[in-house]
Amino acid sequence: MAKENIAFLVNLRKNTQEGSPMEGRYYPEAESKETLSMKGFAKHVSEHGGTLVTLEFMQLVMAAIVKCLKEMMSHGQPVKLDGLGTFRPTVTSVKNGAATIEDALRMGVNNMVAGVNFVFIPENAQGEEITSKKFKDQCSLQFAYLVETVKKVIGGKEKSYTLRTPLSAWGIISADEEGSEGSEGSENGQNGGSENQGSNENQGSTQNQETQGYALTISRTGVGSATVTKDGNAVTSGASLNEDDEVEISITPAEGQVPTATVNGSEIELTEDNGVYSGSFAMPGQASTLIINTGEGEDDDYDPNA
Repeated sequence: MAKENIAFLVNLRKNTQEGSPMEGRYYPEAESKETLSMKGFAKHVSEHGGTLVTLEFMQLVMAAIVKCLKEMMSHGQPVKLDGLGTFRPTVTSVKNGAATIEDALRMGVNNMVAGVNFVFIPENAQGEEITSKKFKDQCSLQFAYLVETVKKVIGGKEKSYTLRTPLSAWGIISADEEGSEGSEGSENGQNGGSENQGSNENQGSTQNQETQGYALTISRTGVGSATVTKDGNAVTSGASLNEDDEVEISITPAEGQVPTATVNGSEIELTEDNGVYSGSFAMPGQASTLIINTGEGEDDDYDPNA
């Protein structure tokens, strides 16, 4: 796929998790955009298809794909779309499962299974890879804003709002920009270069540290659904992660519910977009526990290993 000249906007957000070893450091996050509707996407595809592919035709085709994909998922049948990835159905268990096989059989399959989920696995075939690091090469990344959550007391109530400051206001030349600024700044960068050389000398020990994994225990309660991923791949409870690995959370709570998430007791800041809450955190250098509450309710059933 050819890279288009439309920029993929990336914001910076400061880690404000109190007690986190990464508190105060800045991390990138994708600029939120309004979700494109199926009609809008069908229009985009039809415009790429020339006069033979009309908008009406594409809407019919895409509606049929959605219907049939849901049908296959309801049959427990994974579906692969070449060049995109695989849609796979999984089940979540009732809370605490069953103590014995006999107990499970007495409960019955409908009582054992709390829900059925869609899981998407990006294409990883040779020449078609769209896993996170490969797909990055197809994006025109560009810094956009510094995003901060600011709290103010208005009318006796504390309210939060998002403050967005253009990163261009900092006037710093990006490492992505081509030119001779790096060589021109060599005089000022001599000490920095020495520091980099020193860090290179320690590179081996750093790599050894990165290979040491720490277990992430995931616990979820409440009504709704949640996914935990790293580099676009699903993370299950007990997974071994390296320190500073960026872990992303996506939560779809029941209507009217507001979810929360904490790691080792520190709250993870969540942002809402069309009813979906998302957030991220850097994996601490220790075994950690992620607790996700998708909202109050009676259906507190979840199997983190699904």
